[in-house]
Amino acid sequence: MIVEIEQNHRYDTFEKRWVAVREKDPDADGQFFFAVKTTRIYCQPTCASRLPNPANVDFFLTAQAAEAAGFRPCKRCRPDQPPERSEQAERIVQACAIIAQADTCPSLQTLAQSVGLSPFYFQRLFHRLVGLTPKQYFAQKRAERVRAALSNGETVTEALYNAGYGSSAQFYSQAAGTLGMKPGQYRNGGQGTEIRYAIQPCFLGWVLIAATQTGLCAIEFGDHPEDLEQALKERFPGADYLGEDPVFTGWVKDVLTFLEQPDRGLNLPLDIQGTAFQRKVWMALQAIPSGARVSYTEIARRIGQPKATRAVAQACARNRLAVAIPCHRVVRENGGLGGYRWGIDRKRQLLERERERS
Repeated sequence: MIVEIEQNHRYDTFEKRWVAVREKDPDADGQFFFAVKTTRIYCQPTCASRLPNPANVDFFLTAQAAEAAGFRPCKRCRPDQPPERSEQAERIVQACAIIAQADTCPSLQTLAQSVGLSPFYFQRLFHRLVGLTPKQYFAQKRAERVRAALSNGETVTEALYNAGYGSSAQFYSQAAGTLGMKPGQYRNGGQGTEIRYAIQPCFLGWVLIAATQTGLCAIEFGDHPEDLEQALKERFPGADYLGEDPVFTGWVKDVLTFLEQPDRGLNLPLDIQGTAFQRKVWMALQAIPSGARVSYTEIARRIGQPKATRAVAQACARNRLAVAIPCHRVVRENGGLGGYRWGIDRKRQLLERERERS
């Protein structure tokens, strides 16, 4: 049963909410609450308590709604308490808002003064809490404005100047890393991008393997080949989908072999599309050897941002290149598996296969 669900809510079905609870999805906290009818207690989705029987679960959009229905807040995850935000964090949130609304990147001095901190301390604090420098954060926000404008039908010229780029040369020099393809192609759903793909059975169900001219752009698992194909074409509706060629056929074979024999390694070109922070996380994941498990906290430490554990988990969740970027090797600090884009059972099977082969 789902109680008080908004139609456009991100977690808009019982099944999606239950998966978030089962996998303790950190993005779900604050989005909804689950209540257990046998105990009359309600919790945050990431509560560390024992997983209940889904038949005994109700979902609520707010803590107030859960309490109005007669449920008590969990003493372990304290869902009735607002998230703690320090004064320092509030200042950085304020600085992020200033950067997000700026046409040009504010100077470090200006930003620090606006939140009442020294430039040196502000820069260290910003990097620790956000995971990026103010300049990198500005570039990321500006790129988001470009993506939104292109998706809404603006011309490339309109999009880049409205987003604050001083010249088209500056924009085009960064477009491949920002968008993963030329801006005109992104605007038109991958128009003109050549993509080859194959869908093959494997021990995890079905796997879609897709590549652009640059390299592999997707390795995704699913239960039905039709769903995998549809998701790819919805992501790039304007792309030209070509048949396999000898090179791509070899890549498909290498990926399938790697799934069965992960100790052999996978050395193929990748078309990685993501933010600067995501790419930093994904690079760290590629350094994890087969058979090893590393915590989200450890990855945050390795990239020099020890407080960015939650952001690391979010970057893992946005990875579209399963096994090539081995986010399945990242687990919780207590050894729990955490979440996985393609389902926690597949994560467990991948880790077991690697343990058997190591």
